[in-house]
Amino acid sequence: MANQNKDVDYEITRLLQQNGRIPNTEIAKKLNVSEATVRNRLQKLLKEKQMQVVAIVNPLNSRAGILGNVKIKADNAKLDQVGEALESLAGLWYIAQLSGATDFDLEFFVDSQKEFGKLINQINKIEGVIKVETSLTVRFLKNNWRFGIPGN
Repeated sequence: MANQNKDVDYEITRLLQQNGRIPNTEIAKKLNVSEATVRNRLQKLLKEKQMQVVAIVNPLNSRAGILGNVKIKADNAKLDQVGEALESLAGLWYIAQLSGATDFDLEFFVDSQKEFGKLINQINKIEGVIKVETSLTVRFLKNNWRFGIPGN
């Protein structure tokens, strides 16, 4: 039964990645399961934070601002402190701790050059930050957020 639930969960996720507004009844019909099964599996996936259904906006097409990436090298003894400090900064919408040459990968969206400067100054002031590299997004070549979907 556990594998069957994982298969249903995967298929629900796949269908929602294609269309986040698809009704549970349509998902049920496509998967040949009851609407209650879809509703229950979806509630479980959301409750356990295995998925989140959201609208994805392309800020390059929707409004003016500065979108970019920051890579941070930090003191290994202060990784937790650096991560907590980063979580509190406005403008960062993505923060990942990594292994390898870079300890943190961040993505940001700010309204102006002035806000960009403030954000980078705040990051540089965090105790434990050793090196900060920034880059600005010029265009998206591929950005579909369809993790785990074959062929994407």
